[in-house]
Amino acid sequence: MNDEIQTEQLDQNVMNTLRDKDHSTLASHVDTLNFSHNDIIELLAQYLALGEQDDDERFDTWFDNLTKEQHTVVKTFEVYRGHYEHLD
Repeated sequence: MNDEIQTEQLDQNVMNTLRDKDHSTLASHVDTLNFSHNDIIELLAQYLALGEQDDDERFDTWFDNLTKEQHTVVKTFEVYRGHYEHLD
């Protein structure tokens, strides 16, 4: 249950950050993760490639098996992408 509360708080923080267009909070979460640049690039490449395929079950299985840290990277990526897709 504690993980569920933390996930809800993270999701709420993501939504607040998306509204504010402030990357500093998200950057602080990602900067503390123990990932190499290559790990992040590989994760995002998998995310994009699997997301573009028509196999939702394969994507869901992959996504469900991500670690908490990997979810943080993907969520942060989506917020950043949202900002750039909706530039005024």
